Amino acid sequence: MWMLAAGLSFGGMGVLVKLGGARFSSDELVFYRSLIGLLIVLALLYGRGQRLATPFWQGHLWRGLSGTIAMMLFFYCIVHLPLSTAITLNYTSGLFLAALTVLALGDRFHLPLTGILLLGFSGIALVLHPTLEREQIAIALLGLLSGALAGIALLNVRLLGEQGESASRIVFYFSLISTLLSGLWMMRGELHPLTWHDLSLLIGIGGTATFAQLAMTRAHRSGTTLVVSTLSYSTIVFAALFDLLLWNEALTLSGWLGMALIISSGVLALKLSPKH
Repeated sequence: MWMLAAGLSFGGMGVLVKLGGARFSSDELVFYRSLIGLLIVLALLYGRGQRLATPFWQGHLWRGLSGTIAMMLFFYCIVHLPLSTAITLNYTSGLFLAALTVLALGDRFHLPLTGILLLGFSGIALVLHPTLEREQIAIALLGLLSGALAGIALLNVRLLGEQGESASRIVFYFSLISTLLSGLWMMRGELHPLTWHDLSLLIGIGGTATFAQLAMTRAHRSGTTLVVSTLSYSTIVFAALFDLLLWNEALTLSGWLGMALIISSGVLALKLSPKH
């Protein structure tokens, strides 16, 4: 239940980001999403009386850098691609995480896992072609890069968790680093003035994203890992429905097949990847 709520919230965030793209640059949207998320998490930490000090600053730094760049590329793709396509490409992070876990643990790629990963990347090829126009391919490759960087970020989250770091501090330091980095990056371009209407949209982006993160954390704590990870792909389904209802963008058969391959291979890769 919590994971489905997280999937719906992530899909809703994508809708708001796409709408916000008509008013702000994707860099500005990342900054406002990060800043609002940071304020929400700070309030939660203060209410619980949790300390901010951590001995795991290096892990937080790598998680923050990779996660921030991934989010910047992800938001850029949401603005310029169909929502379901952008989210599908970002959700290849599960495939990259499985491969990175093998490398990080010094394990070997056995035949079943290798086959599953190849199946997933064949699904990516179906999503990229012929679903997208020629001029969208370069943007889609950035979306694929966002998935790879998100995989690196997730690996660092996993390692931080194994070291005993709390989920709240992981989210806090990610929000802090992404606010600082996106704020500096945003300053290089034109800044758009805020209106009260814009403020409600930006709060919606930050609020849905933060709620989705908290719901996802709750789901992982209370549910079976494989079931929770399977339900996390519900975001792709919600995004496809939003595309159809709001922008009348229907996926092609090859697009649906590609998404199905990415989802199924991501779930199986999680099951077959080595456990620490």
